[in-house]
Amino acid sequence: MAFDTSVSGILAASSNLGIIGNNIANGSTVGFKSSTGEFKDIYSQSLSGSSIGQGVALTSIKQDFSQGNVTFTNNSLDLAINGEGFFALDDGGVQNYSRAGAFRLDQDGFIVNAAGLKLQGFPTDIDGTVTGEAGPLTLGNGLVPPNGTTVATLEANVDARALPPQAWNPDGAGGGLNAFGDPQVLPNTAQYNSATTLTIYDGLGNPHSLSLYLIKTDANNTWEAKVAIDGVEIDPVDAAGANVVANIPFQADGTIAEVNKPLTINIAGWQPLNATGLENGAALQNFSIDVSSFSQYGAPFAVGAIQQDGYSTGQLRGLDIDDSGVLFTRYSNGQSRQQGLVAVANFSNPNGLVPIGDTAFAESFSSGTPILTAPGLSGTGTLQSGALESSNVEITAQLVAMMVAQRNFQSNAQMIQTQDAVTQTIINLR
Repeated sequence: MAFDTSVSGILAASSNLGIIGNNIANGSTVGFKSSTGEFKDIYSQSLSGSSIGQGVALTSIKQDFSQGNVTFTNNSLDLAINGEGFFALDDGGVQNYSRAGAFRLDQDGFIVNAAGLKLQGFPTDIDGTVTGEAGPLTLGNGLVPPNGTTVATLEANVDARALPPQAWNPDGAGGGLNAFGDPQVLPNTAQYNSATTLTIYDGLGNPHSLSLYLIKTDANNTWEAKVAIDGVEIDPVDAAGANVVANIPFQADGTIAEVNKPLTINIAGWQPLNATGLENGAALQNFSIDVSSFSQYGAPFAVGAIQQDGYSTGQLRGLDIDDSGVLFTRYSNGQSRQQGLVAVANFSNPNGLVPIGDTAFAESFSSGTPILTAPGLSGTGTLQSGALESSNVEITAQLVAMMVAQRNFQSNAQMIQTQDAVTQTIINLR
């Protein structure tokens, strides 16, 4: 009997050494979780009510899912989970789960790990609202279509001390911006008080230079605004589409009355032109210039801010993932797009997961059904982009455990030698 008991001890010590050796071997494996062997003693049945133990057996191998150290990288697709949860990975329709977050883009634009498994996430619209079920996250490598300008907003101060310009005449009295009769010739400084320029875009994404000329009129606290695009004067219109004079009225305190806000200069039916002055193929365009934030103080003309919502076409230049899992892509035209939401899986019993290699796990009956959610919800941790979770193996502790397992192995081997000596003694009895 002692032989069998000692053999079970040797087998148990060998299994323990195998577990410890695997932990040490993966001491630098990203996302690896160390294991611990759990053992039980063995007793045979006895009619007398007392029995001698029959050795030991390996019950299970328990994973340690404690947090590993987070190390930073230069790859924005490297992800680490701070807290509970697993990355959900698609392996041809089979779901795997892992803490290893070293991802990259494949040739089809999917976010994959080194084994080619696709990272799961939720599709979102431009406002970040989830629009469907979880599935593989993909990034479009195509161009972002252009957007023609619809609204331009300016914030500026015109000088209250200014006088009407020397060459200014009210519209309808033989004057106007192009007082010299050539619409291709920009006005000279004698025709306006101040001017500023901004870039707008047509529907094809072509940039155009819009100049806004500001003219102090004979009426107190009233300025006239004139618009030229690529050097050609464009007449503002009213709500009915009729040409109007774009006046900017100020109150005695230098501000625009709230009743006049929003104060816009409306352009309708603008035909974008190319460098030779011919139509460039873009559709007629309507847009407005919001001047509600203008002021008239006794200070030099100054532009505080210029904004407009148009942009040219753009190519993918980079991406970012925030701690809530939102995936943003950045493009060469300065635009960004929300492409999806990284999913994090959580289990009621993570220790029930089955390791399947490649630092991945599969669900089992014991683990329970995974709950896919956004990072930071339902008990899951947040994400850290540009970082990886290191192995949680503590080498010092493993080396100590190795020495203990070695002593156990040697002790059981010594027990076999002792039993063999006893047996030999009995055989040699005369």
